[in-house]
Amino acid sequence: MAHDPSDLAQLAARAVLIMADGSRTDFEDVFHPEALNRESAAEPPECRAAGPAGFHASAIWLRRTYADLRWKIHEATASQDIAAVHTTMSGRQIDTFVVYDGQGVPEQAFPATGRSFAVTQTHWFRIADGTVREHWANRDDLGMAQQLGWVPPTPVYLFRMWRATRAARWAPVPSAVTG
Repeated sequence: MAHDPSDLAQLAARAVLIMADGSRTDFEDVFHPEALNRESAAEPPECRAAGPAGFHASAIWLRRTYADLRWKIHEATASQDIAAVHTTMSGRQIDTFVVYDGQGVPEQAFPATGRSFAVTQTHWFRIADGTVREHWANRDDLGMAQQLGWVPPTPVYLFRMWRATRAARWAPVPSAVTG
């Protein structure tokens, strides 16, 4: 793929869209073997791996939690080796969403509410030689938490969060790669 800005913008948009339903092969086509996801720090340990494996694990982690997971692309643009994609992420929470600490231990769990959400995000990509080398994002996590009913938490939901966090800390972590 050339360094044409429209080609870079298309690759960046594809990198976002395959999170919803892309195969491992799709991730291997888009992400460099050493690609870095700067957003993986609060994700399960397998999502922190470099390259397609880590990005695919992040997708599986999100797909397990959110049904009907989609990203709508509003704009995609590129300049030099950087591409930006303005999106809306949407879905419905069907499973517990777990946030992890720096050591990969479950830090907080948000039990499924069955609610839907739609929030804007901007994803940034560094691209070289036709593959994504680096990713970072700006997300409306507070808006998502409000739409899903996590914030402000009711006393009942706080109790459910405590139970879910406790269960996540004691349960074996499912492999995102096989999901």
